[in-house]
Amino acid sequence: MEPDPRPPLFTHRMRIRYAECDQQGVVFNAHYLAFYDVAMVELWRARLGGYAAMVAAGADYMIAETHLHYVAGARFDEQLEIDVRVGRIGTSSLVLEPTFRVGDRVCVHGAVRHVFVVPGGRSRPIPDDVRALVEPHAPPAA
Repeated sequence: MEPDPRPPLFTHRMRIRYAECDQQGVVFNAHYLAFYDVAMVELWRARLGGYAAMVAAGADYMIAETHLHYVAGARFDEQLEIDVRVGRIGTSSLVLEPTFRVGDRVCVHGAVRHVFVVPGGRSRPIPDDVRALVEPHAPPAA
């Protein structure tokens, strides 16, 4: 599989640690969602002042759905790059599409649906600052 040609909204780089690998010598599948979470924390920090700033402004989000496709394993000590692209922007939900790769080798790709909520968990519209961040990176409307 070729890397997605669309420019990412954000890329996070990390080194694979020995403890993240399974008996087959590749990253254990469940770690990819934890890696995605780290990338999201770094995205919010770099672009919107941090997750805490978003919560302080009255917005939070929950992950409502995840889909991951495993293509090739990343191994100990490899440099993993997590490219986050915008998939779909709704009223209260946002689909982001992570691609986990080592160089040009795609290891995992998928989609994660976030729903923005107010304290207490009810959905709310995507905050204006988040919408302003992601809209320029959205794919063209079909």
